[in-house]
Amino acid sequence: MAELLKGAPVAEAINERSAELLNRLKARGITPTLAMLRVGEREDDIAYENGAAKRCEKVGVQVRRVTLPENVSQNELEEEIRRLNEETDVHGVLMFMPLPKQLDSAAARRILSPAKDVDGITDGSLAGVFTGSGEGFAPCTAQACIEILDHYGIDCKGKRAVVIGRSLVVGKPVSMLLLAKNATVTLCHTRTVDLPHEAQNAEILIAAAGKAGTVRAEHLRDGQIVIDVGINFIDGKMCGDVDFAAAEQLSLSLTPVPGGVGTVTTSVLVSHVVEAARRQNA
Repeated sequence: MAELLKGAPVAEAINERSAELLNRLKARGITPTLAMLRVGEREDDIAYENGAAKRCEKVGVQVRRVTLPENVSQNELEEEIRRLNEETDVHGVLMFMPLPKQLDSAAARRILSPAKDVDGITDGSLAGVFTGSGEGFAPCTAQACIEILDHYGIDCKGKRAVVIGRSLVVGKPVSMLLLAKNATVTLCHTRTVDLPHEAQNAEILIAAAGKAGTVRAEHLRDGQIVIDVGINFIDGKMCGDVDFAAAEQLSLSLTPVPGGVGTVTTSVLVSHVVEAARRQNA
């Protein structure tokens, strides 16, 4: 039977580290503050906003919610981003993506300061991930995968890691983070030839294709570490990219969905806000 790599203890450990740094900042009169910039009323954005706000409040990070109407103009959005960049008492900005179709998302991302980009969506933040410079912040979900591996004592050095998915949110950045930990990384996607062979060859398998059932029994084998990043809904029930019923029959380690990577992601976000406050007041 599979061993479950649950996210809750990982999130709690991150929260404890964040609380220690936050207390030191508050002793200096600094309260780490996150501005959550949302355009429109998408239900998934609101759900994540509420969850992130709750996690922030648990640790002691202050939250400022900024909501713009669905029909906001590009100029109005860019003015709001610039205002948040300039506010010294705002240390991190979470801008919900995707933006409504009439808006230029790339232009909006370019304006956001990488120093405040706590979810790693700007070109500057991603450049820091790809160059290993340590500047900016990695995308929270990609960082959450690494936090889980670290928490459970999984040494990536020399291991064969296969990432399924090539997005800038997870696939590409998590590949770079694994390389930084000296894993040997193969980046795959849904059009990879003989994906089951590539996946079975992995010692660490990151499933981030964004499609339920991408990873099935023929992709898996005993002894693997499987990190399931997917969030999908079938008949109203949340599931990952991995066929959980097939995976749990094997002797491998697996993050559950729900209760895995997603649980850790918001704690990573909070830790980024606290670290951003430290850097901006160094």
